[in-house]
Amino acid sequence: MRHFLFVDPIEKLNIKKDSSLMIGLSLKELGHEVYLLFEKDFCVFTDGKMELEVYPYTGNYKEDGFYLEKIQLGEKVQVTLNKSDTLHMRIDPPYDSRYQRYLWMLDFMNTKLGVNVVNNPIGIMKHNEKLAAFKREKSLKSYIGSSESGFNRFVQKLKENGVEELILKPLDLYSGIGVQKVSIDAPNLLKLFNDKVQEFEGAIITQPFQKEVYQGEIRSLYLDGVEIGSIIKKPVDGDFLTNIAQGAQFESIKLPNDLKEECDLIAKELQTDGVGFLAYDILAGAVTEVNVTCPGLLVEVSYAHKKNIAAIYANSFK
Repeated sequence: MRHFLFVDPIEKLNIKKDSSLMIGLSLKELGHEVYLLFEKDFCVFTDGKMELEVYPYTGNYKEDGFYLEKIQLGEKVQVTLNKSDTLHMRIDPPYDSRYQRYLWMLDFMNTKLGVNVVNNPIGIMKHNEKLAAFKREKSLKSYIGSSESGFNRFVQKLKENGVEELILKPLDLYSGIGVQKVSIDAPNLLKLFNDKVQEFEGAIITQPFQKEVYQGEIRSLYLDGVEIGSIIKKPVDGDFLTNIAQGAQFESIKLPNDLKEECDLIAKELQTDGVGFLAYDILAGAVTEVNVTCPGLLVEVSYAHKKNIAAIYANSFK
């Protein structure tokens, strides 16, 4: 079986801990052909012949058995995809017009040409990663919009409930990009809100700041409705962001039963839309994000559990 990983430019990838490259190495270990497809080479032919220019690649694991090294691209080759091939959508957000065009094109490949695309492009389109979490009863109370009056009403309710700090963040980014913590009594609060709206060209998210983040945020990976590995990420002293790339520490964890039941339910629902591989962010006992575009941290979750989580994903294509 052949697999094509549709990824960001190689120079943008953090090679030693890139989830997509780890998936590819795990597939290769099972005897599959694996190629990288870059944005600059992605195209669709409507005559039914799906020709693409792609790159084979090689690589190894470091001594720990999980982090990657010596990733090298082979010479570009031209291939013709067919119905027995699988294309893995592994482009990182932002989910902008560029991203939407890719999903339309991938859906064409899937429906017209029969190429298996994972996660399913329509499933990705259907589920905004943050709103998918906010649909749940236990989700964090949030305001999503660009209306000043709506923002002011939401902030007033939070003040009445004793909230002291807010989080402002974009609706369609990732890895903490654009996230800002502010005092609810900041004299320039409305300006900060409007600046965010202008910067991100539309609706943003406003939430009460959750102090529980200092005890850690959970990342949980799911495949076909089943938890395959989870970690808890704790921010460095003096920070509130739990991004490992910014120094957050992590360790393995098993989801508590109540959270697992909630995550199991969401995963089963998303499966019906062809979204089988996903990652949850969980804070203060609530799911805050359901990553369906490019679930990551496979290297870190594997390292924490001393088990190759990407191999579990790869084995689903036997």
